[in-house]
Amino acid sequence: MYKIFQFILIVILLGSCSKDNNNSTEIPELIQYIKQGTTGTAEFFDAAKVNDDYILVNDPGNSAVYIMNKDAKVLHEWQLSSGLGNDVFLLPNGKLIASLDASEQHINLGGSAGVIEIIGKDGQTEWHFDYSTNDYITHHDVELLPNGNVLAIVWERKTIQEANFAGSSMDIDIFPEVLIEIDPKTNEIVWEWHSWDHLIQNFDTEKENFGLINAHPELINLNYVPHERGDIMHANGLSFDPEKNVIYLSVNFFSEVWVIDHSTTTEQASTHNGGNYNKGGDLIYRFGNPEAYKSSAGARLFNHNHFPNLLDNEGKGNMLIYSNGAQLEQSTVYELKMPNTFSLDASLNNEPQIIWEFTHKDLFAPKVSGAVRLSNGNTLITEGDFGIWEVTPKGQVVWLFEGKGFFWRAYNYEKDSPAIKALGL
Repeated sequence: MYKIFQFILIVILLGSCSKDNNNSTEIPELIQYIKQGTTGTAEFFDAAKVNDDYILVNDPGNSAVYIMNKDAKVLHEWQLSSGLGNDVFLLPNGKLIASLDASEQHINLGGSAGVIEIIGKDGQTEWHFDYSTNDYITHHDVELLPNGNVLAIVWERKTIQEANFAGSSMDIDIFPEVLIEIDPKTNEIVWEWHSWDHLIQNFDTEKENFGLINAHPELINLNYVPHERGDIMHANGLSFDPEKNVIYLSVNFFSEVWVIDHSTTTEQASTHNGGNYNKGGDLIYRFGNPEAYKSSAGARLFNHNHFPNLLDNEGKGNMLIYSNGAQLEQSTVYELKMPNTFSLDASLNNEPQIIWEFTHKDLFAPKVSGAVRLSNGNTLITEGDFGIWEVTPKGQVVWLFEGKGFFWRAYNYEKDSPAIKALGL
């Protein structure tokens, strides 16, 4: 990938472009101007089309969280009590909710965290939740629910004996996914869902969960990813739909998004019945990779994925998602239309409709990354090992930021939003 710091003088003098045209996307031929900021460099290709709001940048590479403007000038930065466990976002009151590293991590897989905190403007911890032992650890992402509770992703350890009894093809401890909902007022876990309760396998006829994978798309193939460290699913992102009362869970190693009924009780979530969809904790919908449940219908959409981001305003209910494209060495951002009703049939095409997509030969991050929709209709794309793009609905690149870090996500905040006003910016 062409890097901004290389040949800047040549770019300015010759009017060349640092991102070449690809797949008919409209790329400017001339950089209007360049801004050297606090933590990186911003290129403006068409300043009149650039959204002028602020950006919250999550940089686990430097354990840094800051707000910057489009000139790449840092306006506010937080001092954190420990390293980033990836996700941090800004609440309407100007406080942060953050996934942070526990002082001791007994389960040390990529994206491990163990601590969730609410942090004030001054960097002081106002709420602390530690969930890190030899048997479980929070990781990657958190979501604040409308009721004020916090939803988090957890790895739980299953021993070799437990794994073998369940039909695992590996002779090691494994770490399937769990969701927990925490009440910050009491630190009580008020709801939970365990993927372990919703498995199927066709490896060992004598063990639990044996069955035909494509006969049960609502269940999870225990042996789809025989990962050498036991990280067999690697969920990495959450989104909650309050109208449908469902959770969208991005599962990177499956190249899928799973949809889980949040209306269940914890007891119902461990079964195959109950809740608004009467499926208990089984998957009520899944998309991105029909191969994961041996479906012959529908084309694979994702090659590893991050950030299932539901839209609020125009296109409400649609989802932006970043497909890393690891095997393709090219990433793609999709806007997908979520179904009004959820159904799963392995003999049918269950993939959602593509509303919009953007890719470019220089857009590639095999890890992290994501996208958010801006108030002017543009899309802000985080390319994890590079920086941030802004593109128009027609695919014109109007702004690029190359930073000196490793970027989990970038969130947009309008200048007159309550969060920004609360910070006094």
